[in-house]
Amino acid sequence: MLPLLQAIADGDEHRLRSLYDQLADVFSLTEDERSQLLPSGQQRLFHNRIGWARTYLKKAGLLDSPKRGFVKITGRGSEILDQEPERIDSALLNRFEEFREFTTQTREQGKTDSESPDVPQKSTPEESIDSAYAEIITQLTGELLETLRNSDPFFFEKVVVKLLRGMGYGGVRGRGVVTPRSGDGGIDGIIYEDKLGLDTVCIQAKRWANVVGRKTVQEFVGSMDLHRSRKGVIITTSHFSPDAQDYVDRIEGKKVVLIDGEELARLMIDHRIGVSVSRSYDIVELSQDFFDETD
Repeated sequence: MLPLLQAIADGDEHRLRSLYDQLADVFSLTEDERSQLLPSGQQRLFHNRIGWARTYLKKAGLLDSPKRGFVKITGRGSEILDQEPERIDSALLNRFEEFREFTTQTREQGKTDSESPDVPQKSTPEESIDSAYAEIITQLTGELLETLRNSDPFFFEKVVVKLLRGMGYGGVRGRGVVTPRSGDGGIDGIIYEDKLGLDTVCIQAKRWANVVGRKTVQEFVGSMDLHRSRKGVIITTSHFSPDAQDYVDRIEGKKVVLIDGEELARLMIDHRIGVSVSRSYDIVELSQDFFDETD
């Protein structure tokens, strides 16, 4: 917050977006750091933090927004800079009644004392939400994989086929089946991408805890010939060895995709296979388009 206030110390109106690069230079951010996104992927992390710095400074009366997208230092802000503070944090902002009212209101809206705004924070509210969501997904991923590993092998094969169908493979006219338990030739399921079965995807489902190696993948690729298929997917609850991945990268005439346990769980969550929505939140923001309307 101190660099932001110093950047507008001249008393002129400054477009907030024009300050992004200037402040990034102050912090000596690399290009990767400047472009880093929040976990949600909806906004740049650094821009988000500048936005919240503006919010806190405005709540404390140190800067004002004379018009949309612009900021300007206030007399109080200039007085603070004249004191040459080493930093601007919650202790400094709490001098001002307006900021204390803001933090009190925030707590009353559902936060505990330990969660009240403390500036500078380790994370912005959006980062905290994204972080909490990522933690929930990580926990759910572990639960999904543990449940799948403890499931019946035939049930796991059905889950895999259902997932691929849920992802759109086979389209509207296609279908997916689990092959019989015996005599499947190493093929656990088949996706028929057209009504006549002229284009197929072979599936192998490995409900394993051990790493899937190259030999297993090679055997699967050979079994694909029995179904005259040029497309294959191997899905496991564990991981693939580097040489297994290297092998599929070198195959000619066939395309085989390897999906490990982490990706399997993520795909099941994304396509709502084996999971259900317990609650959801809509994060809303000011619509600048709405206020740009002049009619």
